[in-house]
Amino acid sequence: MAIDRFVKRLAAAALVTSMLAAPAAQSAATTLLNVSYDPTRELYDDYNKAFAQHWKQKTGKDVSIRQSHGGSGKQARTVIDGLPADVVTLALGYDIDALVTQGKLLPANWQGRLPHNSSPYTSTIVFLVRKGNPKGIKDWGDLVKPGVSVITPNPKTSGGARWNYLAAWAWALKQPGGSPATAEAFVGKLFKNVPVLDTGARGALTTFAQRGIGDVFISWENEAFLATKDLEKDKFQVVVPSLSILAEPPVAVVDKVAIRRGTSDVARAYLEYLYSKEGQEIVARHHYRPRDPEVAAKYSNVFTKVNLVTIADFGGWAKAQATHFADGGVFDRIYSRQ
Repeated sequence: MAIDRFVKRLAAAALVTSMLAAPAAQSAATTLLNVSYDPTRELYDDYNKAFAQHWKQKTGKDVSIRQSHGGSGKQARTVIDGLPADVVTLALGYDIDALVTQGKLLPANWQGRLPHNSSPYTSTIVFLVRKGNPKGIKDWGDLVKPGVSVITPNPKTSGGARWNYLAAWAWALKQPGGSPATAEAFVGKLFKNVPVLDTGARGALTTFAQRGIGDVFISWENEAFLATKDLEKDKFQVVVPSLSILAEPPVAVVDKVAIRRGTSDVARAYLEYLYSKEGQEIVARHHYRPRDPEVAAKYSNVFTKVNLVTIADFGGWAKAQATHFADGGVFDRIYSRQ
């Protein structure tokens, strides 16, 4: 185990060397590494440019932001194994908590350091279907019908997949006669209709949209918008289920790294700017739901109102993780039967 961890640290160090190395002429610029999850590529590509301009105007200093993307749980483990992220912008609080408990990289009260529990935007889970909705997908119950092929990532590696799973579980629990047993049976049937488990949400979108596999993709709302508005406008449509879940992707400065690299101030400002009017506008343009009331009102015709459960309905992320996604948990039990 010690050798395995050492090898992982060497690999992480090599990756960072390639990501953070810059020509000598640019050495005066501060460089941040934002380790994020799969569907935020376009969001942060846009936001990073805006923040760099803001920082230059405010301080006269240059800042360059590098990105790393992947399944949220996998990204957290990479940071724990040595990838020196100045900030993380992950899919769920549990993955940042792991940086506290396993990596000792930031304080346990990290979620109270920024507004809205350090979640500057929200999202939810919807369905992406092929144009015309040939399988007649309207709600969660349709996903377990014979002949319906469902695409969703692996909950063991993808934060988005864990939101998907919990939304499906919540719907089943609220059906007449619903119980943990009926919910488990329903989710088990759903995963029997899943032909492939990608490690992250973007990989799953590629499987559905580009490889043409599946009838329905259980999707982050922003990924569904991306497919219908930016990728293939005439090939897909969004179906909003009767019940979904409030997804709150959190952000945090990785103190141990930022202090060592001398980037704490700019890293903190980078995350705080997400709450600014410009930051919230960028968030909304990339199909995440903004926190700012004025910006949210401006985009109220874009985001469909939907009944939402929250992670609190599952006892919080620590309990949900232990119950459903830890080794030997409900998901393992379900998937072993497939």
